[in-house]
Amino acid sequence: MNNLRKYGKKPFSVAVVHGGPGAPGSVAPVARELASAWGVLEPLQTADTCEGQAQELRAVLEENGDLPLTLIGHSWGAMLSFIVTARFPSLVKKLVLVGSGVFEEEYAAEIEATRFMHLDEDERVEAIELIDSLEEPDTDKDYARARLFELWAKADSYEPLSLDIEALEVQYDINKSVWEGAKKLRASGELLELGKRIKCPVVAIHGDYDAHPAEGVKEPLFRVVKDFRFILLNNCGHYPWLEEYARDKFFEILKKEILNSKP
Repeated sequence: MNNLRKYGKKPFSVAVVHGGPGAPGSVAPVARELASAWGVLEPLQTADTCEGQAQELRAVLEENGDLPLTLIGHSWGAMLSFIVTARFPSLVKKLVLVGSGVFEEEYAAEIEATRFMHLDEDERVEAIELIDSLEEPDTDKDYARARLFELWAKADSYEPLSLDIEALEVQYDINKSVWEGAKKLRASGELLELGKRIKCPVVAIHGDYDAHPAEGVKEPLFRVVKDFRFILLNNCGHYPWLEEYARDKFFEILKKEILNSKP
């Protein structure tokens, strides 16, 4: 799979990074919307380790971007973008975290419990069966993970216009391997510590209905990032661009942040 899609025309001053890990293509709607005003890169992460994805993203930005650029990451992509911005500060003039994963382990336990609360009984049973099946050797793990993503997308959405997140494919092996490394980085405190090395402004945009608790992004990053702002969207889940009540406000904020990005 090609690890980059481009939208609009040069210069490519904005990059949008998908989540998952292993759900390439899921931020395509954001890239398309922004491409009317900016050249936009959509990196498609293919590496199967946390370090590999960081190096892959660095290389894509260096080879294709008008540096420093505005880097926008969603979910796991927000955490990956955080890592890359800290380690390679010359690449990024503003970092925008959308529906980010949490930065301290104490907040992580709330995510699955909240998702189960947002599902009906049949969906909860199916989700449990899918989670259990991922431990079985004969399971089609890409299918099981893809279906679980669909259930989580529903659980993470407040009033969605669509539940199609446009992932080109769901890659179980990449998801498992990268996320295991990312969790170790978070549990050790190294992930959050990287925030002290970030020199550019950082803005987090988060939905109040997102199963990833807003406090798990807001509170830790206020402690370590020098220039940090947090914006909470009401009646909004994990995918703001798919939310009926939050989509317009989300893009209004996002475009304003890009316009106000300064080298």
